[in-house]
Amino acid sequence: MPRLFVGLQIPEAHRLRLSLIRGPLPGARWVEPDNFHMTLFFAGDIDNPQADELVKALDQVAWEPFDLRFTELGAFGGNDPRVVWAGLDGGEGLQNLARGVARAARTAGLPPETRKFVPHVTLARLANSRAEAVARFLASRGRLDMPPFPVDRFVLFSSRPNQGGGPYVVEEAFEAGM
Repeated sequence: MPRLFVGLQIPEAHRLRLSLIRGPLPGARWVEPDNFHMTLFFAGDIDNPQADELVKALDQVAWEPFDLRFTELGAFGGNDPRVVWAGLDGGEGLQNLARGVARAARTAGLPPETRKFVPHVTLARLANSRAEAVARFLASRGRLDMPPFPVDRFVLFSSRPNQGGGPYVVEEAFEAGM
């Protein structure tokens, strides 16, 4: 039973720049740069027939290429931070793609995502990190100043259960302009 998710790959130059954000942060497990990606939809552990249905539905998503840019650093979890992330903005192009992928997932019989879509790349997973330490760390890193990059495909990734952060394998790729 594959564990699948739909996402965007991050170009190598941007992955390298993001990796330079790493630093001393108690409780942080840093994601390897080769595993940086932006998730559009997490399907989870699904059986092969449903995975085939998902691929068919994703192949029907109509979308146009767009540019994506990193905007900020942040953390999820409030007073109990769990993730350090780099935020992304792709404008209406990214929002249209995310909606199309969500529709495709529903067509394949997958339950809808209940959390608000927040475009980001996970940089670190946190365990027992103090909110004040995370806030100081983020403030010390300043703003993200990287050029935008073009997005002209999205991919279906697989991962091994219980590995927590990769390695991820591209199972299928879907080009823009369909």
